[in-house]
Amino acid sequence: MAHTPLHLQAEVNQLRTELAVLQAHQEQSKLIYVGSYLLERLAQLGVTSMFGVPGDFNLGFLDLVEDHPSMEWIGNCNELNASYAADGYARVNERSIGVLTTTFGVGELSAVNGIAGAFSEHVPILHIVGVPNTMQLKNKPMLHHTLGDGRFDAYTKAAEQFTVSQATLMNKTTAAYEIDRVLNDCITTRRPVYLTLPTDICYEKIPSDRLKVHLTSIPPENDEDVETFVLDEIVKLVETAGQDVVILVDACAGRHHVKAELKDLLTKTHFPVYAAPMGKSVVSESYDRYGGIYVGSISHPDIKEKVESAKLVISVGSLRSDFNTGNFTYSVPARKTIELHSDHIMVLHAKFPDIGMKRLLPKLTARLQPYKEEAKLLEVPLYKIVVPQEDNNLISHAWFWPRVGQFFRPKDVIVAETGTSSFGILDVPLPDDAVFLSQVLWGSIGWTVGSTLGAALAARDLGLGRTILFIGDGSIQLTVQELSSMVRVGVKPIIFVLNNSGYTIERYLHGKERKYNDISNWKWTSLLNVLGGEGASESYTVHTKDDLSKLLEDPTFAKAEKIQLVEVMMDKFDAPRGLKMQTELSGKTNKYVTVESTV
Repeated sequence: MAHTPLHLQAEVNQLRTELAVLQAHQEQSKLIYVGSYLLERLAQLGVTSMFGVPGDFNLGFLDLVEDHPSMEWIGNCNELNASYAADGYARVNERSIGVLTTTFGVGELSAVNGIAGAFSEHVPILHIVGVPNTMQLKNKPMLHHTLGDGRFDAYTKAAEQFTVSQATLMNKTTAAYEIDRVLNDCITTRRPVYLTLPTDICYEKIPSDRLKVHLTSIPPENDEDVETFVLDEIVKLVETAGQDVVILVDACAGRHHVKAELKDLLTKTHFPVYAAPMGKSVVSESYDRYGGIYVGSISHPDIKEKVESAKLVISVGSLRSDFNTGNFTYSVPARKTIELHSDHIMVLHAKFPDIGMKRLLPKLTARLQPYKEEAKLLEVPLYKIVVPQEDNNLISHAWFWPRVGQFFRPKDVIVAETGTSSFGILDVPLPDDAVFLSQVLWGSIGWTVGSTLGAALAARDLGLGRTILFIGDGSIQLTVQELSSMVRVGVKPIIFVLNNSGYTIERYLHGKERKYNDISNWKWTSLLNVLGGEGASESYTVHTKDDLSKLLEDPTFAKAEKIQLVEVMMDKFDAPRGLKMQTELSGKTNKYVTVESTV
């Protein structure tokens, strides 16, 4: 594992665990299976659902999962969908992790895309792989699910590219330590890890006394002298800026557990706050000092002006990808930016490694609180969206997104698919305690279907509201099988399928009239019945604004007491404003040049 500051922090947390184990009162401890030890660790971390697909090398472990009192096995239709579901579960249940179990080779490789997306977007997932017994791993016979050339480590080598830590449990003596090590790495770095569980090791018995010491992701204290210097420098810059400061929040503020500290900073200082697309819902969008989404040149003009004209920007947990920055059109230079991250701080051009924002934020709040009265005078654009009055009854994107925004309630979990949906919903204010999920950086089409399953299960555990998915007809065809899993486990999302006859975002990027951006038109309102939902689901098609408004105002529909699918008929070439602007910028970057030969 590379020795970045977060990885070093994970090692420190593992050493803490080992020290606590040594200090714990040693007595004759109960013996448990290695597989049971792993499950107890996951239960301590708050995991209640495990996703995956059964295979012959993990079936013995799945017996233990099924018999565990607090763990529910959520069998998926395929491993890719299972990895997406683990991702969605971890995003909603922020204090826990997602867990995925597959079988050797064929199963684990099918899940790689979902694991890579979680790595990209800082989502903690434990990938458990059931593998052949230790004797077979050593002797390397030509087993099924292998490459036939004796390279039993090929899959682990692949996993090394998409996980921050890996462990192969080859003996019972070190099994508990290795399990704790990868879990420490997972919860500290907030990224995926990989664990292989041989069939014979799963049922080896080991002492359970380590379970008395719980794992923790609490970061160590910052170096006091360096932290004080950083705080002094930030305060000087705030004073130099004449308190003309804005705060810009992004995804890692949520991923690395600083929402509470961030909320305290905002309420005690009153500096205006904006969010990047990946940071949507990290800050309450009904907060009176919240100004909206900043996404470079794609931003609403009022938001763009306020952020870019500020003399100082304090950025919290930023991930500056192309779609998160309006194709790198942020006009906020480093010379007026402070960046707070989980494992380092940037003050203008100076980097301070090993100074984490979780420990620093409360102290920064105390230092900046005296500027509250001046900060109150800074104007914040009114963040609201009005349903436009259009002269026809067709459902346009300009009308659709503000209209469904009126349907949202506090604590709803709202999932938006890559492309049309993620751009359309960007400027729609969400109610208090709503949770928003999208995959802006990795952008795997179809991710939201599995993710909605995981998100709905986590929402049910946490007592959140409805789970609502927005997805295009092209995207849902990639992963549609997981609707059957939703029916089987009893979650009841509302699924809006935007039927615009193909891949809209691809049309705007390139090939607007090309056949490769077209799809087959399915009978969407029959889907849930085909996939097991007959009698436990409802499906609708809406063609007009009046149709949709009537449905949204129906109290029975709004209660979401069964799984519901709404086919929304839209024009093939209509798209949200933000998507059109982003694809225009991306199109220039990705411009295809036809080279004509000359004779």
